Amino acid sequence: MKGKNVILGAMALVFAGASIAADNWYLGATAGHYDLDSDRAISDDHNTLTAGLQLGKYLSDNVALELGYGANVGHDDIDVLSLNTLIFLGSEASNWRPYMLFGANQYDFKDASNLVSGHDDRSTQIMVGLGMATELKGGLEFRADLRGMGGHDEDGEDIGVQLSLNKLFGGKSVAPAAVVTPVAAPAVTELRAEPEPEPESEPEVRTITVRLNVEFEFNKDTVLAVYGDQLDAIAAAMRAHDDIELVLEGHTDSRGSDQYNMSLSDRRAKAVKAKLVNDYGIPAARVSAVGYGESRPIATNSTEEGRARNRRVVGEMSFSEVYNF
Repeated sequence: MKGKNVILGAMALVFAGASIAADNWYLGATAGHYDLDSDRAISDDHNTLTAGLQLGKYLSDNVALELGYGANVGHDDIDVLSLNTLIFLGSEASNWRPYMLFGANQYDFKDASNLVSGHDDRSTQIMVGLGMATELKGGLEFRADLRGMGGHDEDGEDIGVQLSLNKLFGGKSVAPAAVVTPVAAPAVTELRAEPEPEPESEPEVRTITVRLNVEFEFNKDTVLAVYGDQLDAIAAAMRAHDDIELVLEGHTDSRGSDQYNMSLSDRRAKAVKAKLVNDYGIPAARVSAVGYGESRPIATNSTEEGRARNRRVVGEMSFSEVYNF
């Protein structure tokens, strides 16, 4: 019939893009029950049962556009065409997801056998509704909603209930995805974990101090051979660390004048320096000598033993060395 051909043509035109893209769209069957306004009912029974098809596309996770067509399943030939926007609420993880429906509804009574005299053969209305949706196995979606329709006075006010069963394409889901039974993983050969390498110990930095203490005979500035080991250690450290400088300090006991003892202490310090420079090859610029006379005793000058300790040249040097374990 002419009315049906117009509807089917409109469906094909509006959703041609969705059919080609085959992504996030659905095709479904519908069953509806409408309670028509008494002024517009075509028979004494105001109730009309319809069956039809609908085609929809999800524009986003929460919004879908839908075009539907239904026909009366009784003796009256009534066509119902609807174009709706559905807005889904709540989380997609819910088992049941509520939605709101906004759109337009059009009845076509043109071919009805008992059309009320003077009744317009077409009626267009604004439609709003509330519904619930859930996803079933196999990519199926079930929906149920309550719809209210109204327009100009001559278009009347109707209410209806519609059930829908849709087949989803393109992987869209408005409810939790179906639970997939886990497949046993293939046996994996046991692997022994390699022992972790022991952390490398941090190198230890040590500060080394080398001391020189050369004692002299009374009123002499000759360096005795017995102090060769101390001089060897000093010279080895200075060769290994060329940034080290050595200060030699000369001293005397209290016998003699202050002026004489100052000169004697200076000669003793210079004698040790000459030994390092001439016998051990240490650059003279790295060694300095200074005399303090009798002003810095380390023992009493009242005994021979104490005076022997005070007749001395001392030096001290420190450097750092790295030890790896």
